[in-house]
Amino acid sequence: MKKHVLLPALVIAGSLAACGGGDEAAAGGGEQPAVRVEVKNMQFSPAEVTVQEGQTVEWVFDDGGMPHDVVGDDLTGLESELLTSGTYSYTFTEAGEFGYHCTPHPDMTGTVTVEG
Repeated sequence: MKKHVLLPALVIAGSLAACGGGDEAAAGGGEQPAVRVEVKNMQFSPAEVTVQEGQTVEWVFDDGGMPHDVVGDDLTGLESELLTSGTYSYTFTEAGEFGYHCTPHPDMTGTVTVEG
């Protein structure tokens, strides 16, 4: 008799575990997914993004081996290393408008608007 009770419990537990993977927003307890900015062709694309407080922006570096970084104009903490590939993420916790640039290429600029 106990085998019949245990089997449905295992099936339910397995089904619940299968539902938990893959989606960072679901796994993070309701957090919004990251907004992606491509660092490619000597530009940030899109150059202007809008996010909500607590949301993350992820910069994806792929400019044929050319090194770039992300450095906040007035925001302490928004500063990546020089990267030729890979990603850099920053979570914005305050509302406002935050400009940033690439140190070796000052014409490369972007803006993150954070809504409260």
